[in-house]
Amino acid sequence: MAQVLTFNEIDRQQWSELVQTSETGTWFQSPEAYDFFASMPELMEPFVYGVEQVRELENERISELVGICVGYVTKEQSAIRQFFTRRAIVIGGAALANDATSEEVEALMKAVRKQFKICDLRFKILNSPIYIETRNFNDYSAWKEAFETAGFSYKPHLNFHVDPSKSNLSDNRCRQVRKAQATVECLTNERVNESEIREWYKVLAGLYRTKVKTPLWPIEFFLEAYRQGIAKFLLVKHQGHIIGGSMVVADERTVYEWFECGLNAEYKDQYPSVMATYAGIQLAKQTGCSRYDMMGAGEPGVPYGVRDFKAEFGGQLVEHGRFLCVTKPLLYKIGTIAVKILKRK
Repeated sequence: MAQVLTFNEIDRQQWSELVQTSETGTWFQSPEAYDFFASMPELMEPFVYGVEQVRELENERISELVGICVGYVTKEQSAIRQFFTRRAIVIGGAALANDATSEEVEALMKAVRKQFKICDLRFKILNSPIYIETRNFNDYSAWKEAFETAGFSYKPHLNFHVDPSKSNLSDNRCRQVRKAQATVECLTNERVNESEIREWYKVLAGLYRTKVKTPLWPIEFFLEAYRQGIAKFLLVKHQGHIIGGSMVVADERTVYEWFECGLNAEYKDQYPSVMATYAGIQLAKQTGCSRYDMMGAGEPGVPYGVRDFKAEFGGQLVEHGRFLCVTKPLLYKIGTIAVKILKRK
């Protein structure tokens, strides 16, 4: 029998163990990730649901956590912007026991969907998301039907997984790494230097403003990740200036490239974006991780320069897709059109 659990009912140790042993477990589904999201209530409202398997054995009730889903609803300071952009994001996808049943997965995802009904008093209109999206980093094909039954449709999406133990850089990338005179410094909260995070953020914000053209967290998000020590910042420097870098998080198996940027046009001979990603792969190798996750490479069949950039690091192109549940179809359609218009400018 599958039983859904809310935050206060989830055993934290079982939660950690499930994420560590699950083939779909990622840092983003861990208790530490939830705590990080919860530490910034002005930016996001986190949620977590679990599902346990309950068995009766010789008059004894045995329960085992077999699924966990951690996510957050975005918040904007502007009420108008919040109304049109609010969304619930599950980074990495739910962490499921390798033998989780379709019934258990369906129960878990139905609980997530039910939470955001407008009649639920915990989420008033401005906090009720337009859509719920799981951004999968692993293979969920065994449970695809369960997600669909729970109201989530599958959307193809690509990603690159790099094996840090193999040197599969393209000849072009090898040449660029050898040629660059820029250095990369790993900044953690062991060194108190928030000014460098702020300098790096200006580069990142410029990239989002001119090219990415999608919402970016304010500086407070990145400073909090730095202060709490949940992220490492790989900063690319040249002649004393920060010209790029990445923010990564990691678990025991994987380093995740959450954000990356570089002043590539201004410092074209230093290849700051190349150096940032290369440093992340090297970090994964040094820490014994078996994967460097590039966290997205666009939709299949749609030209995407970022995919072309990432392809030269020798990773495996995978399609684990996304699961999408649209809760407010009209607003979702308006938002989709608006994003397309903004990206054309």
